[in-house]
Amino acid sequence: MATKKVKNVTDDPHYHDTWCLLKKYRDVVWSLELSVQQVRNKFQIEFGKSVEDFLESIYLAGADLSGTDIEHHARCIQRSAQMIKLVDSAMELLHTRHKDGEAYYWLLYYTFTTPQQPHNAYEIIDKLRPHIRDISYATYFRRRKDAIKALGDILWGYTARDSMEILEQFFPDSGTDT
Repeated sequence: MATKKVKNVTDDPHYHDTWCLLKKYRDVVWSLELSVQQVRNKFQIEFGKSVEDFLESIYLAGADLSGTDIEHHARCIQRSAQMIKLVDSAMELLHTRHKDGEAYYWLLYYTFTTPQQPHNAYEIIDKLRPHIRDISYATYFRRRKDAIKALGDILWGYTARDSMEILEQFFPDSGTDT
């Protein structure tokens, strides 16, 4: 029997995509908060009312904002907010449904999504101690990799190729021609 090469999880593009998304999480949240605040301030200064009141009056007047800077800015804010919501809901699903969800959630939370970025891995490990017993430096990095992979599976799903590899393990003699 041929030895199957063990695949490094970090070679998977879904892992890389998830890693990149998590690395940008804090910056996107910060940028989103600033953008919303700037829009609120701009409307208050320019129109003497809140964004919501302004948009309500525009809507009631039947005005069309298509193609304007206001529409473009609103769409940018909306896309960023949707991305954050997607990551947050995937994190919550991981937390509540995955067999290692409690540990993975806190590991990803302290590593990537807390408002203040920790200075180093040791600071993260200290914060993890109430949630993960006996966590060492090496264990942190190994489990972080596993947590990112699990979150990536939620965000991107399993690919058809992954599914075929799993089926092949259970049914090695059957063809995959369906």
